[in-house]
Amino acid sequence: MARYTGPKHKLCKAEGVALCGQPKCPVIRKNAGPPGQHGQKGRRKQSEYAIQLREKQKVKRLYGVLERQFKRYYNLAARKKTNTGETLLQLLESRLDNIIYRLNLAETRQQARQLVNHGHVKVDDKKVTIPSHNVKIGNVISLSEKASNFSFIKKLSEDKNLVIPSFLEKKATVGKVKTLPNRDEIDIDINERLIVEFYSR
Repeated sequence: MARYTGPKHKLCKAEGVALCGQPKCPVIRKNAGPPGQHGQKGRRKQSEYAIQLREKQKVKRLYGVLERQFKRYYNLAARKKTNTGETLLQLLESRLDNIIYRLNLAETRQQARQLVNHGHVKVDDKKVTIPSHNVKIGNVISLSEKASNFSFIKKLSEDKNLVIPSFLEKKATVGKVKTLPNRDEIDIDINERLIVEFYSR
């Protein structure tokens, strides 16, 4: 399946979550509902399978991951002797593009992917151009000199209201992974149990 390139807010409204990561997303507005004139009123009651599928699709879209990649993350999480759902989220949160986003070095995960793809991101002072690169504890993430001067990055750096998760630390445009994220540090409306149930069918 190809990566979705259509209107981002349409997906956000369909899932009821600001997948785009933009503060002006329509979903953030009070009472924003799914696309269509009548929103939820026109929907039938969903089956258990449909609910599980929608949760999987929501998380895939949130992190910008294709089906094959997502299934690979799930299989890796399932092989570990830990909580499968939480481990799945840890793997997704450890993607380089997500870490860039979490460090407030990009306004959205999509923008973070572009920074990585265009060679503006370094891990331990080595350029990495793969957005799915798995960032490990102790890794230092930095931006190229050119990217550090981008207007949107300067604006983000000056915004004192932005915070970063406690599993990361940041100074200017340099960040470091201190530890793996705990479930309560992943402040997104996700029910990972539904995803585990979907793949366990």
